[in-house]
Amino acid sequence: MPTVVAEAFKNISKEVGLQIWTIEKMEVVPVPPQAYGNFFEGDCYLVLFVKKTSSGISQALHYWIGNASSQDEQGAAAMYVIQLDDYLGGSPTQYRETQGYESPEFKSYFKSGIVYKKGGVASGFKHIETNVYNIQRLLHVKGKKNITATEVDLSWNSFNKGDVFLLDMGKVIVQWNAPQSSRTERLKALLVAQDIRDRERGGRAQIGIMDGDQEAQHPELMKIMTAILGERKGELREATSDQKADQLQKSNIRLYHVSEATGSLMVQEVATRPLTQDLLNHQDCYILDQGGVTIFVWKGKEASKEEKQAAMNRGLGFIKAKNYPNSTTVVLLNDGAESAIFKQLFKKWTVKWQAQGLGKKYTVGKIAKVEQTKFDTTLLHARPELAAQCRMVDDASGKVEVWRIEQNELAPVDPKTYGQFYGGDCYLVLYTYMRNNKPAYILYMWQGLQASQDEIAASAYQAVNIDNQYNGEAVQVRVVMGKEPRHFQAIFKGKLIVFQGGTGRGGQTEEEPVRLFQVRGTMELNTKATEVPARATSLNSNDIFVLKTEQTTYLWCGKGCSGDEREMAKSVANNLSKREKQTVMEGQEPTDFWAVLGGKAPYASDKRFQEEECEYDPRLFECSNQTGRFIMTEIYDFTQEDLDEDDVMLLDTWEELFLWIGPSATDYEKQQSISSAREYLQSHPSGRDMDTPIIRVKQGSEPLTFTGWFNAWDPHKWTAGSGCSYDKMRGNLGDVSAMTQISVDLHNVDLNKKGAPASISHGFSQRSLSPQFKDSTLPVVSLPSVPTPDPSVPAGTSGKNCYPRQMLVNKTVDELPEGVIPDKKEQYLSDEDFVDIFSMSRQEFNELPNWRQTMLKKEHQLF
Repeated sequence: MPTVVAEAFKNISKEVGLQIWTIEKMEVVPVPPQAYGNFFEGDCYLVLFVKKTSSGISQALHYWIGNASSQDEQGAAAMYVIQLDDYLGGSPTQYRETQGYESPEFKSYFKSGIVYKKGGVASGFKHIETNVYNIQRLLHVKGKKNITATEVDLSWNSFNKGDVFLLDMGKVIVQWNAPQSSRTERLKALLVAQDIRDRERGGRAQIGIMDGDQEAQHPELMKIMTAILGERKGELREATSDQKADQLQKSNIRLYHVSEATGSLMVQEVATRPLTQDLLNHQDCYILDQGGVTIFVWKGKEASKEEKQAAMNRGLGFIKAKNYPNSTTVVLLNDGAESAIFKQLFKKWTVKWQAQGLGKKYTVGKIAKVEQTKFDTTLLHARPELAAQCRMVDDASGKVEVWRIEQNELAPVDPKTYGQFYGGDCYLVLYTYMRNNKPAYILYMWQGLQASQDEIAASAYQAVNIDNQYNGEAVQVRVVMGKEPRHFQAIFKGKLIVFQGGTGRGGQTEEEPVRLFQVRGTMELNTKATEVPARATSLNSNDIFVLKTEQTTYLWCGKGCSGDEREMAKSVANNLSKREKQTVMEGQEPTDFWAVLGGKAPYASDKRFQEEECEYDPRLFECSNQTGRFIMTEIYDFTQEDLDEDDVMLLDTWEELFLWIGPSATDYEKQQSISSAREYLQSHPSGRDMDTPIIRVKQGSEPLTFTGWFNAWDPHKWTAGSGCSYDKMRGNLGDVSAMTQISVDLHNVDLNKKGAPASISHGFSQRSLSPQFKDSTLPVVSLPSVPTPDPSVPAGTSGKNCYPRQMLVNKTVDELPEGVIPDKKEQYLSDEDFVDIFSMSRQEFNELPNWRQTMLKKEHQLF
């Protein structure tokens, strides 16, 4: 086995992107980029992916094992992974991948899907087959987001009622859509077919599509399939469901300590969820078992070299000990270079230059200082990513309307009291602002902690009624008392006051003799006052508190507060009480102050620190409850294209959860979306805050706080005539199901197969068939012959006279000159008109693939 750095690694690129190698004769060989996404079942591969993250650069190193690869190849791949990891300084996260069970991260690199090919290097197959047409294979396409295409037996027995299949014959690819396949699955299969056409055939192949429940409407394509597969007998198999792990299974995590201190390897369970970072010791290795779905092996930076090199074997040994499938994904992580997916399994994760780890879960009155900074709101529309990070759709200058739920109905709130929320009530707040010169709406549902279940239910019901009044365009945000989002705070211009209990109904508010409010904020956009228990233990040195009594209102200023905070607190105090204000500095309190609070007592006085923004990469999931259990499929390296119109999608930015509702999602999914989000929070391995704001977003009405998390968001994607829908892509292919527009060369058909022709020609006269196939047992469709060109006429014309373009462009069959073949109008143009219309010569046009010629003719109304 090799011990020096492989020659292929010496020219390795450390730039962002993908690099792939395969094992040939125990040596590592780079795979050409044109072949990326194609994997031979008899081979092993190394895949390196480098990407930018919020904290810099991350590297992921995968080694992929084909089902038919040899033990020697697998061993060589494992050794080369160790070499490459050392060469890269031990920073990559390592993944062991097996065919058919790849991790979502691995699949995400291949947006057009993964194609499994039979054979391998040992079989004499080559890894790049550009412009090769001597091909005949059947591909089984599975998946909606991360798709795979597996080469299966060339037989009707390989088909089923739920998936999409591609019959690839070199010059023609026939896509067969099963009756139970979804539009998304058909779209993804079409992307695979187009990728094969463009990347492997240089664009010189045609794609025909037929629906399995409408085969009678595609007789020509059905004849082609019958020629290759034979007559179909009996019923197709039922669809096979994709095996997916549910969220509950993924939340069942256990941490094991791996040690050789006793002289033999010991693996001992040390903790279950929620895990904390301090459980990991730098001198040791650990195994984290995520419900048998993924096995993480963490290598401490001070562990021995032998221990680190044996880490993968330990993970594999753990799989055997637990009787997990051999296909279980194993991920190796280096201490200090943990992946975001690993970190989010822990309740809290920090690094030495950070003061705060993932997420923010506060306890009122007990939390350390959160630094409030000013920002320029004019930048929000120019930089949507800033809007997302700041959680602000605009500068909060829009129109505000507030209703309270009273007897399950909406009661308008007096504008003079806007911003005052009582824990015994539920409120609806409609915010209207302008976006792209059109009104946009955000509907906040504020739910008090002491409100009744009937009122909470009524608030949701009334929210739907208001949303319907605005054509379903309102973004709905569920707000739990005490967890108000930043934009919600901003729209009340520093007057947001949250009362611990009571009600504002009927204008009669419950007045306690003593009330204490914690005030936070440096300006109108981020100031909020929250009522806390009126006792000394509620104080915090980093904040300002307003103590309201029957005689006096005290403004208590902690040592850590700033001048801006004091000014905002004075404004809040004026809203709370018209009585005389007395400013009290921490450490200089009068006796009466402590007496009102029931006596002096210890309170939070830790030194102020700057809380940094959570270094949490947003995560996108496709949500489904169709199996009876909540199933989530994560989409890695997501883009706007991943938002599926048939689904409900969940975007987790940690501080907020967005539920994006596709227009074609099932009623059940729409109804269950909120409960699904709550289930996600409840089952999250790190123990998430159940009061995290949940925001419902509908397609076409996405706010900047949502779109800012996506790179290059296209606001016109879902408008009429835009986008890249399945129907539009299928239409762009033209009517290729017609025999006159398909040319199929089947010279490689097995002649011994009964009823199988060696050649079928469509779009040409029968004389073009090779003489040896004239007596084929399969009937050949007889088509009208195209007149033989006259040598005296310029190349490319039909042998008839040329006509002015006015007589050919945008003309029906009845309007054409006599003798002009309707689908060959371009052949009757003069050379001058031809070049003027198509901006190319006839020869250049004829060298284009047929599908491209058809598109150009349609574009210029010559089809």
